[in-house]
Amino acid sequence: MKLTMIRRDRASRAAMFAAPFIALALTILSSLVLFAVLGKAPGQALYSLLLEPFLSWYAFSEVLLKTAPLLLIAQGLAIGFRANVFNIGAEGQLVIGAIAASALPVWYPQGDVPLMLPAMMVMGALGGMVWAGLAAGLRTRFNANEILVTLMLTLIATQVLNYLLLGPWKDPMGFNFPQSVMFPDAALLPILLPGTRVNVSILIALLASVLAYVLMRHRFSGFQLLVGGLAPRAASYAGFSERRAIWISLLLGGLAAGLAGAAEVAGPLGQLQRSVTSGYGYSAIIVAYLGGLNPLGIVVSAFLMSALAIGGDNAMVSADLPVAAVFVFQGLLLVYYLAALTLIRHRIQVIRPDEKAIP
Repeated sequence: MKLTMIRRDRASRAAMFAAPFIALALTILSSLVLFAVLGKAPGQALYSLLLEPFLSWYAFSEVLLKTAPLLLIAQGLAIGFRANVFNIGAEGQLVIGAIAASALPVWYPQGDVPLMLPAMMVMGALGGMVWAGLAAGLRTRFNANEILVTLMLTLIATQVLNYLLLGPWKDPMGFNFPQSVMFPDAALLPILLPGTRVNVSILIALLASVLAYVLMRHRFSGFQLLVGGLAPRAASYAGFSERRAIWISLLLGGLAAGLAGAAEVAGPLGQLQRSVTSGYGYSAIIVAYLGGLNPLGIVVSAFLMSALAIGGDNAMVSADLPVAAVFVFQGLLLVYYLAALTLIRHRIQVIRPDEKAIP
């Protein structure tokens, strides 16, 4: 006898809605056991991890600040994931976008031109698109796996960043720290909430979410992307292009990541630093899948993951949790969610040696 998974004709909407809450509950239960094994107070750890981000205005504002890049990148990645194009290199595209956006204030540190900030945003978006376009070209021309290519390009982008910050773009007055000069006021994003670091990038991310929803739900081009990626043969018969789906998916993902990188250096950082590679590109993959690759669900999951990031920082101080425990919590949340989705979309059937699976 053996077990097999049979795909259901239709998944329950109620179960799909309940899946993230079930995953969160299972993650909390598993984390209680994990924290106890580590010798930490489970109650204090979960309190710091899940509640402290909402108990002060400063902590909540930091949650909003982290939500912006996660939401923006995840919306771009989700379009490609739904088209079966797996861009794993958003972190590298973010870095290249940050570098491209930083070129203007680094070359003109005393510049006070109103158009500098819009030009930085455009250059950041173009930088991310170019970096993602390299993977798209290799995939469509040589059938190179975009997962490996985008991942390796991320390592190259990190080395380019290190070269610039340790060489030609290093601030001569920066006490030998690997960072660029501070950007002028004309190169900084306006603060949205006074007294906090929250800037207009959160509005950009929300606008991108609206555009992603319209594209994937109400535009024929979004349907073409989906079919071109998931069913290339059927798409070719219908006149849809698989190559076009690959190019558009990767370019949109690169645009979103590059724009997020530009917003980081023009926002909370105020200069180009090594810390621009803060893992947003990788965390956004979890955000995209935790949101069910749905533009509206991604808004919720981005906010949740941002809260967990801030709560994790609090837990490392107040509950003495190691940083690895925070990553395990995030990983468990994704694993349980994907497992729940699998059971919702499939049913388990027991097959005897003399039987065949019933579709």
